Amino acid sequence: MNKKFINTVRAESFDRLRTGLVEALPFDRLRANGMRSFIKKSVIALACLTACSAGAATFPERPVRMLAASAAGGGTDIIARLLAQQLTTVWAQQVIVDNRPGGGGVIATDIAAKAVPDGYTLLLQSVGISYAPALYKNLPFDVKRDIMAVTIVGSQPFVLAVHPSVPAKSVAELVQLAKTKPGEIRFASGGVSGASHLGSELFRVTAGVNMVHVPYKGTGPGTTALLTGEVHMVIAGVGTILPHAKSGKVRALAVTGAKRSPAAPELPTIAENGLPGYAFDVWYGVFASAKTPRTTLNKISTDANTVLRDAETIKRFAGAGVDLIGGSVDESNKYLQTEMTKWAKVIREAGIKAD
Repeated sequence: MNKKFINTVRAESFDRLRTGLVEALPFDRLRANGMRSFIKKSVIALACLTACSAGAATFPERPVRMLAASAAGGGTDIIARLLAQQLTTVWAQQVIVDNRPGGGGVIATDIAAKAVPDGYTLLLQSVGISYAPALYKNLPFDVKRDIMAVTIVGSQPFVLAVHPSVPAKSVAELVQLAKTKPGEIRFASGGVSGASHLGSELFRVTAGVNMVHVPYKGTGPGTTALLTGEVHMVIAGVGTILPHAKSGKVRALAVTGAKRSPAAPELPTIAENGLPGYAFDVWYGVFASAKTPRTTLNKISTDANTVLRDAETIKRFAGAGVDLIGGSVDESNKYLQTEMTKWAKVIREAGIKAD
């Protein structure tokens, strides 16, 4: 069925409903203007509801912008581009990745929160969105009020890697080195309060060592700093680190998750390689302004989940070390709220603070 036919049927159905509603009411018996006003408002509301449903059914009718809360080459950027490619095919409209690094994702999230709430500005953000409120006192947005989760894309462990000049060949040796040289080991992150920062701070606190944090605008630039020797260590996405590890430009020591990654089964977890009790998996989600019509959010979520169940998509994300999750708008927001509660407790008990 073509769009013209569908829209014609929708218009005729609405006309019948509106006429039936108006004619069924005995206007000659209505003496109060209040009832007439109520009826008019009801018809207008019905028209708005019909328009919203029509808009959601045809979404998108122009290119969609997907904000990536990292610089090019970072884990968030890689996942945003993989998802954008698949959605472009499904929607027959281009999904353009717009990198907005900085502030551990705060900059990109603020743009999304204040964008026109029509579904044409989406945000691909990591777990950082769930703990930013616990780290920052004066965020320019309120995650619970201004942001709506559309779907949770998936999760992946990060990789702890060091520059080849660092003598440590295991996590245990790295911890020992940091203890013998307090304040001398520099670690990069993708920005204050970003996933790589929190993962590194959790490592520092768990190991009980003193290391120097050097923030960059994205894990891509942070990894470049590791390649050039500006820093000694970085914790970043599997897709970001593995190509450099395979070429020998960095030394990958372990993955941060509770279990080994299928993308790099040869790498042990940090916990089994010298730091028991450490586990840090990073998840990624699609978000939008909370004011976006629910019908539009549901349409985007449904289409995104269709993509995430596609065999080719599963294969591509597996190559980046991502285990796909998915979920409806309601399920995803429940997931987000649970993560916010969890990380607020972790940050409070560990005493982790933003620089």
